[in-house]
Amino acid sequence: MLVEKRYFETLHNGYGQYFDVTEILFEQKTPQWHLIIFNNPNFGRVMALNGIIQTTERDEFIYHETLTHTPILAHGNVKSVLIIGGGDGGILREVVKHQDIEHITMVEIDNTVVDMCKTYFPNHSACAYDDPRVNLVISDGADFVNKTSERFDVIISDCTDPVGPGEALFEYAFYAGCKRCLDENGIFVAQNGVPFMQIEELTTSQQRLSAYFSDVTFYTSCVPTYVGGQMALAWGTENHALRKESVQTISERYNASNIVTKYYNPHIHVASFALPNFVSQAIKNVANNQR
Repeated sequence: MLVEKRYFETLHNGYGQYFDVTEILFEQKTPQWHLIIFNNPNFGRVMALNGIIQTTERDEFIYHETLTHTPILAHGNVKSVLIIGGGDGGILREVVKHQDIEHITMVEIDNTVVDMCKTYFPNHSACAYDDPRVNLVISDGADFVNKTSERFDVIISDCTDPVGPGEALFEYAFYAGCKRCLDENGIFVAQNGVPFMQIEELTTSQQRLSAYFSDVTFYTSCVPTYVGGQMALAWGTENHALRKESVQTISERYNASNIVTKYYNPHIHVASFALPNFVSQAIKNVANNQR
C-alpha cells in the first residue's frame, strides 16, 4: 500500500514494514493485482505485488543463491534443471553459472513479467536468457509439469506466496507433476514462506509433499526484506542421503564448479538444514497425524 512517499507491506495482519519511495518507476493496477516497482535509498529497486514485497536489488542474491546452489551441489551431477516461475531471472542467473548443466528449462506464465524485469531489474538475470542452454517456455507451471515428456535432475519452484495465481504451485496436483518429471535421484525445492509467521504454510507443504516424496524437509535462509525471521525452503527427494552430504564433499563440488557467490558457501549449505525446534516439532506433528 502506497501512502504518500512510503510503501507499506501488508502481508501479515498487525505487523509489517515500510519502504521510503524516492521514485516510482512502474505501477499497474487491475481488479486482480497492484504491481509497483520503485526506488528505495537502502534496497535500490523494489518490486511489490498486492502488498507483498517480491524482490529487491540489494538482497535478492541471498534468496536466489540458496534456492539454486543447495540442490544442485547436493545432487552432485546435475545435467538438467527446470525452473518454475522466476520471471525476474535471478534463479536463472545462478543456474547458468554451473557449466556442467546441459539443459535449462524455465516456465513462466507471462512473458510480460520477463520483459519487465529485464527492463527494471537487469542485474537479476544478467543476460542469463542469452545462454544457449536455456529454453524459456511461456506456460502455466502446474500444467507444464503434468504434461511434459522431459525429465529433470532438479526442479526449482520460485513461486509467490500461496494466494491468487501462486496458489496452484502449492497444490497436490503440482507436486505430483513435479515428482513425475524428476529423475530417480532428483530434487525438488521451493520457496515456502517464513515459518515464524506462516507455520501453517509450512505444515501444509509438508503434508502434501509427503504424498509424493519419501524424504521431505525444509532448509532455511535469512533474507532481510522477507520479514519475520528465517525463510523456509521446501525440499523433496527420494534419496535421503543428498541433504546429509558433508562439508568436505560440498566444498569439493563447490570448488570444482568455479561459481562465484556472495552468500552461499559449503558451511552455510550444511547449516541450512539445521531447523529450529518449533519447526522440527511442527514437521513431526504432521508426520504423526499421517500415520
